[in-house]
Amino acid sequence: MAPTGLKGLLKNKKVFFIAMFASFGGLLYGYQQGVLGQAVVMHAFQKDFPEIHKSASALGWLTSVLQLGGWVGSLSAGIFGEVFSRKHTMFAGSLWVVLGSFLAAGAQSTSYLYAGRLFTGLGVGTLSAIGPLYNSELSPPEMRGFLIALQQLTTTIGIMLAYWVAFGSNYIGGTGDGQSDLAWRLPMIIQGIPAVVLCIGLFFMPFSPRLLINKGKEQEALKTLSYLRNLPEEHYLVQVEFLEIKADAEFERAIFDKRFPELSKGIGNSVWRREFAQYSNIFRSKDNFKRVALASLVMFFQQWTGIDSIIYYASIIFQSLGLTSSTISLLASGVIGIINVATTIPAICFIDKVGRKPLMMAGSLGMCICEIVIGVIVATCGNDWTTHAAAGWAAVVFVWLYIVNFAYSWGPGSWILIAEIFPISIRAKGTSIGASANWMNNFIIAFVVPPMLSNIGWGTYIFFAFWSGAGGIFIWLCMPETKGKTLEEMDQVFGSHTAAEEMEEFAKVQERVGLTALIQGRSGPASDQVSVEKEGVMEVQHINTV
Repeated sequence: MAPTGLKGLLKNKKVFFIAMFASFGGLLYGYQQGVLGQAVVMHAFQKDFPEIHKSASALGWLTSVLQLGGWVGSLSAGIFGEVFSRKHTMFAGSLWVVLGSFLAAGAQSTSYLYAGRLFTGLGVGTLSAIGPLYNSELSPPEMRGFLIALQQLTTTIGIMLAYWVAFGSNYIGGTGDGQSDLAWRLPMIIQGIPAVVLCIGLFFMPFSPRLLINKGKEQEALKTLSYLRNLPEEHYLVQVEFLEIKADAEFERAIFDKRFPELSKGIGNSVWRREFAQYSNIFRSKDNFKRVALASLVMFFQQWTGIDSIIYYASIIFQSLGLTSSTISLLASGVIGIINVATTIPAICFIDKVGRKPLMMAGSLGMCICEIVIGVIVATCGNDWTTHAAAGWAAVVFVWLYIVNFAYSWGPGSWILIAEIFPISIRAKGTSIGASANWMNNFIIAFVVPPMLSNIGWGTYIFFAFWSGAGGIFIWLCMPETKGKTLEEMDQVFGSHTAAEEMEEFAKVQERVGLTALIQGRSGPASDQVSVEKEGVMEVQHINTV
């Protein structure tokens, strides 16, 4: 009932600015993805940590320890987000990033460097799971894809900033043996600044209305919805959305108690035990397990397109393609950052119009073709880049085209899907499991790519091309289209609540909370209500009938 994309943004700037600020977690996620790969090719870093420079295994561990922390952070965010709220969990994640960033920036030994990367991973992993969830729960359905995709846009901005900050700091003290330590330390110091800003700003952010309803704070949830939609509390759209959320929350609780009475009775009023018990609900319900599996597979295929192997090791990959100068390879990496941001911006504007599936399938095909071409070029010309300089630059161009295809498709699409497909009872946990799948596969890729580039060379690109194509087939065959649906309508999209008994129970809940009466009153006179709309505000007047 409202415009999408930029038109919707102009109508409700408030939600946009809240979502943009909440997406600072994406900025941190992107920045840490790009910063280490740029630092390791600098002379000052290689002089300070020669053991990392000389060992592909040590470099893989230094990169992947952050992913390990991210996996733990994203997985734990599912429970902490329910117990302590989305807002407070984001605050804790920001504190971890502050600690890790400054610990790594001041590292005098590899131990502190590893510890800093681990703590940063805990924080960024937490933010990667909670940020999209928070944005999805604050967004109106016609703008949800756009606002969740802000997380991916800020991620690409973070990557770009990391590349260009490192390119600039590379000149501190010169680019040779006299280079200052600040050349690689400054980018890591800068990483902590957005985390500090996010910590402060979170005090002024609203709580998720869906979480408030889940915790029984209905009046506060109604006020928050009214504030977010720029409409009075009595407005028909605010009332319908409020009652939809309330009905969905009550239905999920009723179904959990009905399906697992002994488990429900055993956990009593313990918040922690109920939250842990919801994980068993994921595996006891076929529908819940299906959605968690789909979210995990979406992130599996997103990572195995090879995107983070490019982001993390861009400078090293460009050097392997014949750009032997560290300065030129850093510059080529900087172009990746610009392309990533420039392609993501139109994608998030149109993803609610075009849909998730068409963009992701097209992106898979484009990435697959680019990776095959790169693999062929490396296989035929990689033994002598001096003679085949033009072929080396052609491979670089196809790396850039590969980034284009990822940025408009799987970049925003994957994070949107894992944030929107779950019922309220497992939404935080499902999103956190999906995000943790991203981090675990990210960990594996960060660890194995340096040895793959050293040992199988061009085969690395063919390997990832296969998975890029497979991801497109997976989306085509297994993932329903979700554009334009409210979070409460996802059950219909995935064919849930299909049993007659459950449909009857759901209808009773809708009637009990007043949703049925409100909608009937909007569409026509009901037996016990007359609805009058004045200037967009629905006043429900109860009439005694004989």
